[in-house]
Amino acid sequence: MKTAKKYNLSEEDVDRIVEMAWEDRTPFDAIEYQFGMPEKDVIQLMREAMKLSSWKMWRKRVQGRATKHLKKRNFTEGRHKCSRQRSISNNKISKR
Repeated sequence: MKTAKKYNLSEEDVDRIVEMAWEDRTPFDAIEYQFGMPEKDVIQLMREAMKLSSWKMWRKRVQGRATKHLKKRNFTEGRHKCSRQRSISNNKISKR
């Protein structure tokens, strides 16, 4: 794969990038921060690593998705937090 060689990525790195790109809530910015690979190169890597039909399905799903782009998210924190989630200090479950 040209893109993997360009960034000197191991097979494990490529697998992790594909996994992160496939997840709906992981933004492209997180991949760029962790691996130094901008969105356009992640898309190219996905194209090289996947079957054409799988890539088309992924691309259609991801294109324009707000959760994949930090600037398009409608919540300000880095990740979504459920309003019913207790803060750590109010957690009634003991840690084992």
